[in-house]
Amino acid sequence: MDRSSTSRRTFMAGAAAVGGTAALATAGAAGTAAAAAAARPAAGGAAAAQSVAVLGGGVAGLTAAHELAERGFSVTVYERRALGGKARSMDVPGSGKGGRRPLPAEHGFRFIPGIYHNLPDTMRRIPFPGNANGVWDNLVAPSEMSFARTGREDLRLPLPWPGHKPADLTLDDIRRALTGLLQTLHGIPPHEAAYFVNRVLVFLTSCDERRDRKWEHTPWWDFVRAGQMSHDYQRILAVGVTRNIVATKAEEASTRTVAALLEAFLFNAMGRGADGPLDRILNAPTNEAWIDPWVKHLRALGVDFRVGWTVRQVTYGGGRATSTVIDDPQGVRSSVSAHHYVCAMPVEHARRTWSPQLRAADPQLARCDKLETDWMTGIQFYLTESAPLLHGHFNCIDSPWSLTAIQQAPHWPGKDFATDYGDGDAVDCLSVDISEWDRPGILYGRTAKQCTRTEVAREVWAQLKAAVNDTGKTVLKDSALHSWYLDPGVDGLGTPNPTNDDELLIHPVGTFHNRPRAATAIPNFFLAGDYVSVDIDLATMEGANASARAAVNALLDRTGSAAARCTITPLFRAPEIEVLKRHDRTRYRLGLRNALDLG
Repeated sequence: MDRSSTSRRTFMAGAAAVGGTAALATAGAAGTAAAAAAARPAAGGAAAAQSVAVLGGGVAGLTAAHELAERGFSVTVYERRALGGKARSMDVPGSGKGGRRPLPAEHGFRFIPGIYHNLPDTMRRIPFPGNANGVWDNLVAPSEMSFARTGREDLRLPLPWPGHKPADLTLDDIRRALTGLLQTLHGIPPHEAAYFVNRVLVFLTSCDERRDRKWEHTPWWDFVRAGQMSHDYQRILAVGVTRNIVATKAEEASTRTVAALLEAFLFNAMGRGADGPLDRILNAPTNEAWIDPWVKHLRALGVDFRVGWTVRQVTYGGGRATSTVIDDPQGVRSSVSAHHYVCAMPVEHARRTWSPQLRAADPQLARCDKLETDWMTGIQFYLTESAPLLHGHFNCIDSPWSLTAIQQAPHWPGKDFATDYGDGDAVDCLSVDISEWDRPGILYGRTAKQCTRTEVAREVWAQLKAAVNDTGKTVLKDSALHSWYLDPGVDGLGTPNPTNDDELLIHPVGTFHNRPRAATAIPNFFLAGDYVSVDIDLATMEGANASARAAVNALLDRTGSAAARCTITPLFRAPEIEVLKRHDRTRYRLGLRNALDLG
């Protein structure tokens, strides 16, 4: 999940996205390298002679490589599949015709909210033709979002930001929006709304000790007393919030994680401590707008990429990480050595590579076995007609499979979808995230894991139509469905043992205490990834980026480098609230509940 003023959303940025990769490819590498060197912090001493093996080429690995290369280290990135990891976009095989690019697909749609600061800082430092602020200028802000209700009008919410262009609405759109708002207000009784507001205020004024010790072990469902509330309260404020923010069941999700992110989004919406609008996405497929320019820039900095190389084990001896056992693209196994190792793989892959000796050297590695992952995977539907959906994300909160989606072509101003992609018939891509894989659907009565790939596509399409075609207006037409593409990381669907190569870290109660630090007890071994403990307690690209910065800082400390440390910006804390939190710390240490807590 991820969320600048929309005045920065210039047409030039969008147009640059069309030809950006080609322009970078033809640029003089020497000139790029010289420009990068001019901006590079002083490495100091022996840093330039030291080698670093970065194990994993997702957001964490690319961030670590970026920061290290700028400081003069010799960096090699080993990635088993494709650079960009879960953040990358990908091609639909065989879909490009007549000189067009293949249809763009993705593991899940990108979401870069204004609460992020570290990732946007990196984006500003990735050159992009025509952009004064690099890749960051490729971010655009949707003007609205909605909760799509099945059998009722949708709750449509504007996302205002200075300089943004409101969505164009017809009289019928306005009627439906007002109806949805009034239905929601009617569905959540005033006393329940007041109770929810009180619970938010309780968390806002809770000290860190109460958050870390009490609220971390309290499920969000219990914290907001969802079991005693109305159906709408449960669907919107309990289930909807957790599925959107942390992709975890409300009955299990840590209140600390859910409420801390809700707090950040509230301040973002009020323009407090934000890098930009609440909701931001890229103005082109992710690789075109971000990943490919990033890799090109890192190559210019001297980073070496080994794609198709699979890490099997990190070995340990004499108090240090000694080597990495790796299979090359042909399956030939070898041992690779470096002065330092940054493990930047997803936790479910990383922990398999930690040898028993390595684990024994630092107990926090063993605690990572307690971290849980689950399925949250994307499917894209390609349309021959642009659907009259809203200009932003919509959450199908009544859908059994907890679907969220966004129509992408309207947000790509520099693109003509049919001209640039596919066979010329598809004009748009509806990108959908499936967050619930273990609940029966509406077509086959089976869970997503029990369905075949084709059945998953049919079921998701049916649930989307149930959410948006349900009040007398046909939004999604079967006749406009060109094709679909389900994340290839999912395999074995419809069999007893389905697998997912790209699972997502989830946040049931207690997760916070099992997340490891970037610095380990092994002096030359460091951790980076969205599971590593940083200020944003959520598996996000921001967390991956911040953890990589923390890993690089730890490496710099261990080597005694004189290079500037990476800046790590925490989530915004409102000064006026900090005063109340200090008061709550006293109450907590006295064994008293929060002063606003009514139970």
